[in-house]
Amino acid sequence: MNSLPPSITTGRESLRGFRAWLQDWSELAKARLSLLVLLTTLVGLYCGAAGHLEPWRTFFTLLGTSLVAAAAATLNEWLERDLDAKMPRTADRPLPAGRISPDEALLGGAGMAGLGLGTLYFGVHAPAAFLAAATLALYLFVYTPMKRWTSFNTFVGAIPGAIPPLIGFSAGRGRIEFEGWALFSILFLWQIPHFMAIAWRYREDYRKAGFRMLPCFDESGKITGLVSVLYCIVLLPVSLAPVYFEAAGWLYGAGAILLGFGYTFFAALFAYAPTMPSARNLFLSSILYLPFLLILLVSDYR
Repeated sequence: MNSLPPSITTGRESLRGFRAWLQDWSELAKARLSLLVLLTTLVGLYCGAAGHLEPWRTFFTLLGTSLVAAAAATLNEWLERDLDAKMPRTADRPLPAGRISPDEALLGGAGMAGLGLGTLYFGVHAPAAFLAAATLALYLFVYTPMKRWTSFNTFVGAIPGAIPPLIGFSAGRGRIEFEGWALFSILFLWQIPHFMAIAWRYREDYRKAGFRMLPCFDESGKITGLVSVLYCIVLLPVSLAPVYFEAAGWLYGAGAILLGFGYTFFAALFAYAPTMPSARNLFLSSILYLPFLLILLVSDYR
């Protein structure tokens, strides 16, 4: 059988190399996590614009926010590349594995940050760019170093994680009102049980890297479980804030109550018996809770 011409062989190798490079950058920028950021930003924008989305504003808001989110993930991994190398879960990431150089990651992350902030500033308005800059600064310069200092890092890290819907709401309405803060509060509270479930499952990895997550100091898991339950309980009434402000109807309200009880149920199971399966179930329930709640909100928004 005749071999392929050298030009075709070289072309195929180049294509495979480009795909691998693209996959590495997608992993470095945490593209899947950016989808969640885009969803919460879009819901905030929809609520802020009272359901009347302007195509150009929507495009620039989502583009700018996604670039800033990708920059935050990339620069976070650049800062923690040596620690990631110590954890089996993260040792094969592009930076510790050497598939992307630190200089390339730093340059790419800084470039995405500048482009994203510029897109929000010139394509949307200054408040949206300010909120995105605050998110980036809190995530990189407060939350990231705090992971090695104190177990309160999770609660601080939930703040930048809850800002994207504020960016969207501000872009849609031009200012932040109670509805925007309600979205921020829902996302903030939702994150704590979500992250507790993750931290419990990977607590040994975090210990190896020197990260001071709460489950690393809670051998029984009871405190971790109790914190998860408490935040789920507080989330229940807070999730009804759009109904209180008459921004959503009782279709959303009924759904929020059912979803909240479900989330609390799995948190309680985890608190009662902190195991890998119960932590995984709490994590999965958190993954289902948020998109369904946001879909209900958009469907029943007034």
